[in-house]
Formats: sequence, structure tokens, C-alpha cells
Amino acid sequence: MKQHYYTLLIAVLLAGFFLMLVPRFAAAAEPSLPAGLDNQIKSPEPELPMGLGLGEETVSAEKESPLSTGILSELDGFWDVRAGLRTQHDSFEKDASLGEMRLQLETQHNANIFLVNATCDFVYDPVFDNHGVHLEEGLGFVDLREANILFTPVEFMDVKLGRQILTWGTGDMLFLNDLFPKDWRSFFIGRDVEYLKAPSDALKTSFFTGIVSVDVVYTPRFDTDRFIEGERISYWNDSMGRRAGRDAPVATLKPDEWFHDDELAIRFSKNVKGYELAAYGYSGFWKSPAGQDFFPGLAIFPDLSVYGASLRGKFSRGIVNLELAYYDSRDDRDGNNPFVRNSEMRTLLGYEQEIYPDFTMGLQYYLEYMLDYADYIDAIPPGLKQADEDRHVITLRLTRLLMNQNLKLSLFTYYSPSDQDAYLRPLIHYKVDDYWAVEAGGNLFWGENDYTFFGQFEKNSNFYTGVRFNF
Repeated sequence: MKQHYYTLLIAVLLAGFFLMLVPRFAAAAEPSLPAGLDNQIKSPEPELPMGLGLGEETVSAEKESPLSTGILSELDGFWDVRAGLRTQHDSFEKDASLGEMRLQLETQHNANIFLVNATCDFVYDPVFDNHGVHLEEGLGFVDLREANILFTPVEFMDVKLGRQILTWGTGDMLFLNDLFPKDWRSFFIGRDVEYLKAPSDALKTSFFTGIVSVDVVYTPRFDTDRFIEGERISYWNDSMGRRAGRDAPVATLKPDEWFHDDELAIRFSKNVKGYELAAYGYSGFWKSPAGQDFFPGLAIFPDLSVYGASLRGKFSRGIVNLELAYYDSRDDRDGNNPFVRNSEMRTLLGYEQEIYPDFTMGLQYYLEYMLDYADYIDAIPPGLKQADEDRHVITLRLTRLLMNQNLKLSLFTYYSPSDQDAYLRPLIHYKVDDYWAVEAGGNLFWGENDYTFFGQFEKNSNFYTGVRFNF
């Protein structure tokens, strides 16, 4: 896989060089923004859209870390209790979609030359039968979220080593150039949205040159998504031609060799007149199973490279974002292997605006375009469900804050006109005081067909409620 690093590095370095050509003085002429939006795009890395503040420290936050404040060790955390039920019977899963108690403990220790961070969850989960600890999959009574050290060897460079939560890109619940692991199980059953981001065991190095910022993330062993495998969410099984769940959990052949099955991700970013420009590169594997090896009967993670770019900044009375990504499926560049996912072009266009005080609306349009589609059609065996050349997704986020912003009413909707399916995430969150909060929400799936992305999860629709005590 090392030879692909050279291609990746050349492509991203060229993009970074382009960003460096933009005159430096332009960044000093940032236009004024509407009230309430001026803090979103003036930092070296803009604030993510609502719903995506999932634990990533921005460049400015890392530069203002407790390394320079003299804070010694401290202990924070929360106690969270949640329960959820399916809206309809699923013969392959339990009626309870969620039922757990979670205690999170978080601590930091300043050792002068470096900062130690640790965040660990202790979970009691009667819905899931297996209570053995599997740290990479987030299963069992212990879920280690973070365990890393942060230090600054030179003034223009930060290094973070160990388990950490990573995210970048501009999408709101849609990910193009963010190839860090996601936890789709947590997302679909009603855990807090912060758990959509799964941890990475990685080395992150950030460089601040004054002209362009560079982030390099090296993961010495492949970190997969926590994907839907049937243990608590049923799914469409192509080989069986029907939905499946606990009766047929997905068995995988995962690249698992240290320093051989590794990943490399790079981002160049620059702020120009209040607009954040970025170029991305990735070399590794599809994060969720994207192929099938029929001789052992296992799902596989084919080789993948991704090259992309994004723009985010002020437009009219709101914030616009545009993101592009080319997915190079290296194990099927000709597109004639129907058992490995084809290469793709992905496009995202989004807009977010405060309609009136404490009421925000966000819209996104997302497109997946399959390359070498004619070769795919010629090669697909009879009986297999045929994928579309284009997959379109439209998202809508509505957020209303009431009662001095202590009550949040939210609705996030995915709708695919090509797949004719949808996914709705209603949420009511009430902050009782500085310590207590309660919420209720749902994960509602619909689809004309059982085999489309959201349609396959229709019988997993659920409502949930939760109580959290912060300390």
C-alpha cells in the first residue's frame, strides 16, 4: 500500500501549493457577518454545522489548550440513562432498541511538557447479550473514548498521540472527506449524537505556517466504522435476498496487520476573506464493508483512496458549504467486479441560516455518482439487486430554542428521491439546570423497498428517552 502514499502526497501537495498561492493579505479583509455568525468562520478552522460538534478540537482550541493555562488534573463526566423501543415488531431483533446506563469519566493532567487526556465510559447494557470488552468495536461494559498525549515540540507544530476523536469536512451528518470511523449503531438507536464519531488510534500532527495549516493523521492499523452487522439492528442481506439480523450477523475479513494495513489522511486548510478552503487526501480502505469474498463467505474492506476539496463561508444571510470527493476504489478501478464497490464522485452543497432569533434552518444536497457504471451493469450476475448510477439525498435540519435556550426542539430529515426512502430524527432536549437534562427522540425509517439504504432499516424505527446528570 505504500506506493499509493506517493500518489496521495503528490496530489494533496499540489492542492496545498495552490492554496498557498492565494495572497496572504486577503485573509485580513474578512467581510463582516450577521450577528451571531461572526464566530463561526474567523477561527483557523470554522465551526462545524449544527449537530457536528462531535468532540474535535479546532486548531485554535489546541493552541489554547491547558498546556498554557497551568491547569492541573481535573475530573469531569456524566451519568446517562436511556431506554428505547421499536415502533414495530422485528422477528430478527429484540423489541427493546436501547436500554443502558452509562457513566463517563474524563480527566486531564498537565505534565508541563505534555498534556494527558483520558475519557472512558462504563456501560451496563442489558439489550446486548455479549458483555465482553471489545475496545475497537465499542462493545462491553468499558468503552475507551480517549487516551492520548498532546505536546508542542516546536512553536508551529502540535502532536497528539493515542486514542482520539477526529473529524473534518463541512457536512452536517454527511461525510465525504471525513474518513475517520463512525458508530452507525449508536446513531440509529438513540445514543447522544457525540457517539456518532468512534475513536481512532492514531498519530495526529498539525503544522501552523501562517500561510496554510496542515494536518496529517497516521493510523498504524485500520480502524473500521462500527457498522451495522445485525446484532442489534437488522439489515438487507444480498446473499440471502431478505432482511437479516441476529440470525445472520455480518462476518468480515478485516485488514488487521500493524504498520501494513495502515491509513494516512492529510488536510491543507486556509482562511481567505472569511472563507475556509481545504484540500484533503486519504489512503486506506472503505470504512464499512464494500465488497464480498465468496470463497470464505466474508464481507471485505477493499483498498480506497480519496481526494477532495471543500469551501465554507458567508453567503447572503447565512453560511454556505461546498464539498467534493473522488473515491478511487483501487481494487476495482475498471468497474467490472460486481462484488467490489465501484469508484465514485461525491458532491455536497449546503446552506444554513438563522431564519429569526433562536430558529435555524439547514439544507443540504448530496450526490453519489458511480463511475464505470456500464461495466458494472455488464458484470452484475442475475438475481442481485442492481444499484443506481446516481444516488441523491436531501437533508433538512430545523432547530428551535425556547425558554431562554434551555429547551431545544430539533428535526433532522434525510430523504432520497432516487432510493425513495427517508430517515427522520426528531429530538426534544430540556436543560433542567446546570447539572440535569432530559430528552426524548426517535429514529424513524421508511422505504418503498427493503434493499435501499434507509429502507432496509424500516423495522428498526424506534423512540427513546434519556436522563443525564453532568458533574
